[in-house]
Amino acid sequence: MLKRRTLLIVLLTAAAVGPLAAEIIEQVLVNVNGDILTKTEFEQRQVALLRNRPELANVTPDSPVLRKAVAEVTPALILEAVDELLLIQRGREFGLALGDEQFNSIVDNIRKSNNIESDEQFQMALKQEGMTMTDLRRALERQMLASEAQRRDVVDKISVTEAEARAHYEVHKEEFTTPSEVTLREILIEVPVTEKGVNVAQDDEAKTEAEEVRKRLLTGEPFPRLAAEFSDAPSKANGGLIGPIRQNELAEALQQQLAKLKVGDLTEVIRTARGYQVLKLESRTETRIRSFDDARADISNKVGSEKMAAERLKYLEKLRSQATITWRNEELRKAYEQALAERRKALAG
Repeated sequence: MLKRRTLLIVLLTAAAVGPLAAEIIEQVLVNVNGDILTKTEFEQRQVALLRNRPELANVTPDSPVLRKAVAEVTPALILEAVDELLLIQRGREFGLALGDEQFNSIVDNIRKSNNIESDEQFQMALKQEGMTMTDLRRALERQMLASEAQRRDVVDKISVTEAEARAHYEVHKEEFTTPSEVTLREILIEVPVTEKGVNVAQDDEAKTEAEEVRKRLLTGEPFPRLAAEFSDAPSKANGGLIGPIRQNELAEALQQQLAKLKVGDLTEVIRTARGYQVLKLESRTETRIRSFDDARADISNKVGSEKMAAERLKYLEKLRSQATITWRNEELRKAYEQALAERRKALAG
């Protein structure tokens, strides 16, 4: 696990490059409508994002791997930080706050889910994360304000019409289709291959053996028993059973052979790359397409999620257009504008 302290020391060094140039030692990085993002707060975000990357477990301040990782995550991270401030401010406009009862309920749930029985254990767990109870309450309230603002302004206003749902269903019908599957039994008689290739006599011998096995199967001898006795395939341990396999994932020639068979029938002896094979069609399921009515709830959830993601970005753009954002760090401003330009391009596309 990446050590928080190690990474924090690295981030504090003025040796950082790109968006983390020496100017980042300034206490205030950006002011959004009077609310500020400090150097320490942003470093904590970087640590939280990078701390669990295995390749950064033993970083040093001059590690190229760390420098690259920090440079890669910073644009999206600073954009996310400004977004969060805008959402928190919107939550405050609704008059929202995290009450004592709600906070205590959340803490109780955290303790239960982590099997923490005493207040002392909980305080110790917070300390290990570099947090106090005050820090936890502030973080939870910020999360609640941002989430509730989005719910009221975006989520609650999203609806999926019947026409939208049906249009999605028609375009993405394969998502609601379960292809035909087959379960087979196999017996493989392997043909030895040497540096000189395949010996013709050995090939003929393997083919003859496979044909004899097929004849015995046709007389009613149990497939599992003959598979255990003759097959060179790993499936012999399971009576030759393989599958279920999606029929459209099989070779075209094999699909054509299986299409002619009824459940319980055998194929002819088939030449494969490894030798000669006999297959039995054990079972087959037909292609199934869920009806629109049956899939309606899933469709609504998916279309609603897609609409919500797009509307959320438009909503943030509106909040941003109404905000006063003052930068105190030029490199970080460039990183922010880079991420914002990429998001706007994606939204326009």
